[in-house]
Amino acid sequence: MGRYLIRRLLWVAVTLLLITFFTYLIFFVMPPTDPAVNFAGKQPTPELVAEVKRQFGLDKPLLVQYGLFVKRVVLGDEYGWPGLGFSFNTRAALKPVIAKRLLVTIQLAMGAAAIWLIAGVAIGILSALRPRSLFDRLAMGFALLGVSAPVFFVGPVFLWVFWFKLRILPGTGFYPISQYGLGEWFMHMLMPWTVLALAYAAIYARLSRANLIETMSEDYIRTARAKGLSPRAVTIRHGLRASLTPIVTVFGLDLGGLLGGAIITETVFNLQGIGNYAVSSVFDGDLYAILDVTVIAAFFIVAANLVVDILYAFLDPRVRYS
Repeated sequence: MGRYLIRRLLWVAVTLLLITFFTYLIFFVMPPTDPAVNFAGKQPTPELVAEVKRQFGLDKPLLVQYGLFVKRVVLGDEYGWPGLGFSFNTRAALKPVIAKRLLVTIQLAMGAAAIWLIAGVAIGILSALRPRSLFDRLAMGFALLGVSAPVFFVGPVFLWVFWFKLRILPGTGFYPISQYGLGEWFMHMLMPWTVLALAYAAIYARLSRANLIETMSEDYIRTARAKGLSPRAVTIRHGLRASLTPIVTVFGLDLGGLLGGAIITETVFNLQGIGNYAVSSVFDGDLYAILDVTVIAAFFIVAANLVVDILYAFLDPRVRYS
């Protein structure tokens, strides 16, 4: 297990390096406009552009530039650790801006993940225990509807129904707990959580149902029944535990991706999260901000993969790492 973790951590480092390198290549090398020109302001003189290049290392070879970027992230800069640099547009440090927006995205992702995991898995299990029943047909109909309806459609519909017409839920915007209290924060987050969780819950319901039905037909399940175990023990102790392994895989990837930014949901509900910030940074040409968001998103995804791999051995005794 120890050797496996070391190998996986090394692959995490390599993956992050490759992702950030290609991002650096795309935004700093491939564009026809010199990044130093964008940073130097409107109608800059050639002397000013040259000074900007010298000051920020943009006159050095590509690998040296990228090496300076990695060194700054790992060791920190004048704004602290990790070294996230400054905004090309506002000339201000990026770390407090990204930290504030990342906190919004984390609250959105974790709340939605709790809803879709509990609701989706519960619906899938109940459907698998009563296949082809009325509940099963209604649940799979809900799953089909949830998968088919995109967030940019469901979000405005929810806003129109629950905010504009019924006025039982507040509208858009983020209300921090520290300023507005737990109740106000929860009410403002409930609709974004539900809209974001709807499609994922539908997928998890279908996946849970299919996995449990397949697992319950395995030979070791029939052996457990033949030994006289109760249906409840067979389902929970043997069937459910083995069927959860694919769910853990998908959940880790989904949660890691959302922590990198739920762009559409944040835009629809005007939540100033990391995904919304990434889109605005691309349009504004704020290159350091784009790089920083890419590093954060990639870190969450590879970290989620690592955690999922470790959990395999605990969920399924058949999985072992040499």
